[in-house]
Amino acid sequence: MAMSGGKDDGAPMIEMNMTPLIDVLLVLLIMFIITIPVATHAVNIDLPQPNPNPPPEDQIDPIKNKIVLTQTDEILWNGDTLSEAELIRNLNLTREIVPEPELQFEPEALASYELSARVLNVIKASGVTKFGFVGNERYRTFGSVGAQ
Repeated sequence: MAMSGGKDDGAPMIEMNMTPLIDVLLVLLIMFIITIPVATHAVNIDLPQPNPNPPPEDQIDPIKNKIVLTQTDEILWNGDTLSEAELIRNLNLTREIVPEPELQFEPEALASYELSARVLNVIKASGVTKFGFVGNERYRTFGSVGAQ
């Protein structure tokens, strides 16, 4: 009686059956793919919790600094262009002001994600405590039919 792939001369089959080996390797490959963690590029920022008892209007700090990132990779501090080194210096100076001014972060729609991540890391490393994202309401309809 002949076996699959063998000869009918009665000699033992010398070739190895590769099908089970390939099946095991495919299962191992799928297991490795499933267990690899998804690569995420995130900047963890501790956002403040809302204050249930806001201070009266006359005690609210009127000083606000705004960082805008442009699509041409410029960093604007209250409208003035500056480098990352100057940004670090400005952040350190504002931390020394009592009360600390609020820092508002507003990247333009087509600003570089890489620049945004670098600036957010600089802000986090500086220890600024009053920080907020502004202008996000413009993107709340992102991807919907009526978006402009």
